[in-house]
Amino acid sequence: MERLPESVQNLRDQVALVTGASRGIGKAIALSLASEGAKVVVNYARSSEAADQIVSKIEAAGGSAIALQADVSQSEDVDTLISKTKEQLGRIDILVNNAGITRDTLLLRMKLEDWQAVINLNLTGVFLCTKAVSKLMLKQKSGRIINIASVAGLMGNPGQANYSAAKAGVIGFTKTIAKEMASRGVTVNAVAPGFIETDMTKEVKAEEILNYIPLGRYGKPEEIAGMVRFLAADPAAAYITGQVFNVDGGMVM
Repeated sequence: MERLPESVQNLRDQVALVTGASRGIGKAIALSLASEGAKVVVNYARSSEAADQIVSKIEAAGGSAIALQADVSQSEDVDTLISKTKEQLGRIDILVNNAGITRDTLLLRMKLEDWQAVINLNLTGVFLCTKAVSKLMLKQKSGRIINIASVAGLMGNPGQANYSAAKAGVIGFTKTIAKEMASRGVTVNAVAPGFIETDMTKEVKAEEILNYIPLGRYGKPEEIAGMVRFLAADPAAAYITGQVFNVDGGMVM
């Protein structure tokens, strides 16, 4: 991770909580925000080793980070996550709701537990974390909430009824909360990735997907992190709220 000179660290001394930050897009976001000077909370559900490695990488580059375990689909876990963050770092300036899973299959084969698990983490988790953090941000009269949605929530995708529904829900949730919190200086936006090179896309047949991507390639986690970093910046993104930004190689336009 490249550490920027302090003179250009737009997020210096701000506290950023990134859910599902132990791998993939979440990992790239955590590293990117840390490079801008933010103190990063690396949230993870299971892989403490992976989360600790990210913390070590951030610290080795001169940054500050802590790893905190929580299943963000569970309200008690979220309450503990927020209280520990506040206890150790004092505040939360940036929330990135990134944690998510897929359980893909066609609707006729989809079990209720597959539907519910995806909705619980990908949508209810966003609700729980946002609600918990909003109390702090409204009191501070400042904050950035950035939700990771998906192009699947905009255009649908066969075999992903659960995932597409959850991500469409995240988009609607983003717009509503942006309206509710704007008067207190809190912005709420969503980033909708297309097909990104992560563990979640390893099993997808690339040659079929690339036909629908004008740029002709998968995206990289760092390209999603770049948009998140911009939306977290002040004053660069201070006048942007309630928006959905597609980072998808032109797949949805």
